[in-house]
Amino acid sequence: MELEGRMKEPPKQLSQSAGRRSCCIFRVPQSLAEINEKAYQPHTTSIGPYHHGNPKFNMIEEHKWRFLDDLLRFNGTHPLELFKTVSRMEESIRESYSEYLNYDSYELVEMMVVDGCFIIALFCEVEGVIPPRQDDPLFKMTWVLPFLMRDLLLLENQIPYSVLEALYELCIGKLSTNTNNPNSRNSSSSSNNQNDGNCNHPSLARLALSFFDKMALRRPDVLKKYYDHKQGVKHLLDLFRDTYLPPTQEVTSRNCKSEYQQLIQCSRKLHLAGVKFKLRRSESSDSFLDIKFKNGGLEIPKFTIDDLSSSLFLNFVAYEQCYSNCTKHMTSYATFMGCLISNPSDAGFLCDRKIVENYFGTDDEVARFFNKVGKDVVFDIDQSYLSEVFEDVNEYCQNDWKVGWAEFKHTYFGTRWSFISALAAVVLLVLTMIQSFFAAYAYFWPPK
Repeated sequence: MELEGRMKEPPKQLSQSAGRRSCCIFRVPQSLAEINEKAYQPHTTSIGPYHHGNPKFNMIEEHKWRFLDDLLRFNGTHPLELFKTVSRMEESIRESYSEYLNYDSYELVEMMVVDGCFIIALFCEVEGVIPPRQDDPLFKMTWVLPFLMRDLLLLENQIPYSVLEALYELCIGKLSTNTNNPNSRNSSSSSNNQNDGNCNHPSLARLALSFFDKMALRRPDVLKKYYDHKQGVKHLLDLFRDTYLPPTQEVTSRNCKSEYQQLIQCSRKLHLAGVKFKLRRSESSDSFLDIKFKNGGLEIPKFTIDDLSSSLFLNFVAYEQCYSNCTKHMTSYATFMGCLISNPSDAGFLCDRKIVENYFGTDDEVARFFNKVGKDVVFDIDQSYLSEVFEDVNEYCQNDWKVGWAEFKHTYFGTRWSFISALAAVVLLVLTMIQSFFAAYAYFWPPK
């Protein structure tokens, strides 16, 4: 009894829903955070509970309430409607986070309403659905918007997409039926944002993808496929990740594992073995994940690496590593590039062929980036969408005749000077053979 009196309640860290399909917003594991901790931490604003209350985000916290006020004044929604709607979702909200949320019901609901409406108002004002305030400081300071885009796509900085959808329908969806709202835009303005459905307002997915595309610069026809995408979307990071996935999904395990189904060598060694590296043009590829190998040619779309894209890519990988109910395309790509780039010369080799567009730093920094992210992830080659590429490349490199011919070409025809040297040697050999022939001919058949 005395022992029972001394025992304390164990500290709550993990949510009861951790491991379930509903749990989709995580703290980044320390093993991944060590790659580049800044890539997972917000710089300007906190969204959701994980970084809530951090004093360094106080400036944007003030702007959140202003954006909420703009949104409510524009559509005439009463704040109580928003709170009632989100309060009914409290249980599912808590189940979305892997950590125990030490907030009472009112604090959590208020956080979701303020953060969600801030995101919606930001999308709507940037995309012209609602008019922004004149001289808005967030839009006048050019550095703010790119950092907001980056922060809204961090794994630790997410709120459930279902919350955003519910708030969006309350705040913007009613504009499609409330035609007498004096604050609503005229019909010609609404038709410019018209969605493919019967409503005269764009979908939340369309606004979000258009907003983030200012950072990624994707082809419009690629993103258009996802304008009505909402089925199974967990949060904004999940939505944007879906737009990069190729049509083919993860392959199933094969009954008989091939001896060639293993990791490949680095790009320089593959080049010496006769593999031709080709840039896969954007016209024939929707995503940097769309890698093909055929007729000895490895076709790889361009991957632009800079501070923003590297942060986005790392959060994609972290999400796949934490959430077991999604495909592992980004993880497969990280491992694939980690194989190709084992040292700075490999990075330079791919940059020379325009496969990697480097705004990140030196070749050494690019190599270090892919080495770390490729080695510190759990990867199953049997389940990878690139398993056939790994297998075909390895099988091609095991062909002795092709490898020998490739080495011969590289040795004697790889550069202009090696070609000239080889040509001079051939000419010299031919002249020597001719000289020997005439000498032997004169010896056996001397002139009369």
